[in-house]
Amino acid sequence: MCRNIRRLYNFEPSATSAEVEAAALQYVRKVSGTNKPSKANEEAFNEAVHEIAHITAHLLDSLVTTAPPKNRDEEAAKAKVRAAVRYGAAG
Repeated sequence: MCRNIRRLYNFEPSATSAEVEAAALQYVRKVSGTNKPSKANEEAFNEAVHEIAHITAHLLDSLVTTAPPKNRDEEAAKAKVRAAVRYGAAG
């Protein structure tokens, strides 16, 4: 759906509230079709971000897995390699 929303579950250390809020913001931007709402829609936009962040944090806290947590640095390195293959190395 949105490439800017990153997987937040099963990482060590766990996702921060700032990461959850950023994912919620990206989601609301995507579904609303706007990066910055008008003054008339600002309250609804911000409320949606807050509610989605809250429920996302609840979801992340409730999920259970037997898989070992992923290392953020290792996953970032893998993503960088995938991007280099997909888009070509920056030169």
